[in-house]
Amino acid sequence: MTENIQKEILSQFGKQTLNGSATAVFTEFLELLDGGKIRSAEKINGTWHVHEWVKKGILLGFWLGTLKSVDDPSPFQYFDKHTIPLKQFNGTSNVRIVPGGTSIRKGAYLAPSVIVMPPAYINIGSYVDEGTMIDSHALVGSCAQVGKRVHVSAAAQIGGVLEPIGAMPVIIEDDVMIGGNCGIYEGTIVKKGSVIASGVILTASTPVYDLVHHTIIRREENGSLIIPENSVVVAGNRKIESPFAMEFGLSLYTPLIVKYRDEKTNARIALEESLR
Repeated sequence: MTENIQKEILSQFGKQTLNGSATAVFTEFLELLDGGKIRSAEKINGTWHVHEWVKKGILLGFWLGTLKSVDDPSPFQYFDKHTIPLKQFNGTSNVRIVPGGTSIRKGAYLAPSVIVMPPAYINIGSYVDEGTMIDSHALVGSCAQVGKRVHVSAAAQIGGVLEPIGAMPVIIEDDVMIGGNCGIYEGTIVKKGSVIASGVILTASTPVYDLVHHTIIRREENGSLIIPENSVVVAGNRKIESPFAMEFGLSLYTPLIVKYRDEKTNARIALEESLR
């Protein structure tokens, strides 16, 4: 069934005029995406791969949609593409959404035991796996992939990458701790077990200095910045050597790997199971 949907999406994508079956194809596609049966990116044989056709399917939905007022019992009125409504939950989903202004778009997959604190926003194409907590004022952008038992702390931003179509979205692997006010953008991959301390900003163009191994981590050939497993990353700075910068004591923001995760770190960031 997935292969048929993929074929139909690719046949419709990029056409100036969409034929009558496009809406039916997108509706079926959206249900698969919403249920986590297809993903915009997936780990295959240890390496993350982008499924470009899934991104094309999402864009097809935007092209098909027209702006309309969405009927909703909440006091907030909004206008959006009619093809991509809010995600609906029921008592069997085992997802805990605390009241207070959270919006989750249909086509975002939230696995059982996920917790979402208010207010948060989770966009279409994102995948949030079991046991993860999305905290207050946090964003999970379109197509972002978030693993199991991740804590996305308050005001953290997990950027999404829908376009360019072939670009890797932001990926947060299992058992990662994202501190408050962090920003993870531009297809950065944070490998499992890592701790990103409060206020750290990671982008594809940001070099990361590993103080443990005396190396500098830069973006890979595919454009992704990859943070190693079990890294503990904090916000730091480095001097600018130009005469003008030295005269005024200027420096640049720089993420630093100060250690790799140990038992002491594990104890400090342990998730409280009683809250889940």
